[in-house]
Amino acid sequence: MNDIIISLQNISAEYDGEKVIDNLNLDIRDHEFVTFLGPSGCGKTTTLRIIGGFVEPVEGDVFFDGERINGLPPFKRNVNTVFQRYALFPHLDVYNNIAFGLKLTKVPEKQIAAKVGAMLKLVNLEGYESRNINQLSGGQQQRVAIARALINEPRVLLLDEPLGALDLKLRKEMQLELKRIQQTLGITFIYVTHDQEEALTMSDRVLVMRNGKIQQNGTPEDIYNEPINAFVADFIGESNIVHGVMLEDYLVEFAGVKFACEDKGFAHLEAVDVVIRPEDFKMVGAEEGMINGKVESITFKGVHFEIIMEGHGLRWMIHSTESREVGENIGLNLTPNDIHVMKKLEEGR
Repeated sequence: MNDIIISLQNISAEYDGEKVIDNLNLDIRDHEFVTFLGPSGCGKTTTLRIIGGFVEPVEGDVFFDGERINGLPPFKRNVNTVFQRYALFPHLDVYNNIAFGLKLTKVPEKQIAAKVGAMLKLVNLEGYESRNINQLSGGQQQRVAIARALINEPRVLLLDEPLGALDLKLRKEMQLELKRIQQTLGITFIYVTHDQEEALTMSDRVLVMRNGKIQQNGTPEDIYNEPINAFVADFIGESNIVHGVMLEDYLVEFAGVKFACEDKGFAHLEAVDVVIRPEDFKMVGAEEGMINGKVESITFKGVHFEIIMEGHGLRWMIHSTESREVGENIGLNLTPNDIHVMKKLEEGR
């Protein structure tokens, strides 16, 4: 059975004559939690708005359950949206904010009460029915906005940076809450953020965007452990990104040293980008290291030390539970699995 609920085919979009989405193709499956991740201006919110019907593509087609829905207004799509500014009605209490959509469609009051009660339970706001919106915290207001969007039972919920206004602790709590709600309801969530931790924490699949194009489409583990290019590697987590040369399959040279790696399929002597995650370095004595140098700085980060070492004409970032002394000479070792060799990123892509 085909479980594709949304399909974007050859989608392009423009603002003021400037292309912001460039021939994008994407299928989203029913019950998935998919996150668009990228910097401001990369096209992620525009893509979300195209799915919601708020923006019309200049080229391409949008399909929902196999039916083309170009030109269909937002209220006729089986989709609801939660925006960063929750757009709650300040003159209505919690109950009536959540019930608003059902009252518009003349649903019987008894049915509305039952549905609002179920939504309040889902978002952990039981007992808040009569509370004024202005008496709620940011996190509580966000839960009301989610309940209001879900009460009409959409097949897809679109979320445009809904946690952006919350403080760090509350944001982390709400990441887990959103994932719990999505799994409880079993509907498709499509989420937009520039926060890589949010994307990695909640998503089944992450789409990293740049300049209106999808750079990489994969699971959080794939995106983090096997970034496709230097942009993705740099955007997802901390990375050491250095220039290298592919000598042959499974052998790369960088920092003046030849390293065994697990990559193949590059041209002989092809210039490449090499990515090493800070936590993948193993610190050893200076005489034992494949790379060696002097410690420039040490910063305690809570769960690890961030050590900056200068060596082989480069600065290296190391994350370790072991500390070192500033000025100390140390060595760094790597296994083939710690080294990620990637094609050079084309400019403008």
